[in-house]
Amino acid sequence: MLLHRRVRDIASGTEGELMAVQHEDVSDSPAYERWVDVAYVRGPSGREISTAVGNIEAV
Repeated sequence: MLLHRRVRDIASGTEGELMAVQHEDVSDSPAYERWVDVAYVRGPSGREISTAVGNIEAV
């Protein structure tokens, strides 16, 4: 498990600590649900970014 370990978001190149992974509905319509796993990475500035779990790799 990579939670609270150093990771890289390959989509943006951001490196930081993996803070959380959540299963979220990312659709914009209440009639159609689209659920994905979203990872939250806290970068060196302290700001968190979200990305697809598939974009995360250990550093």
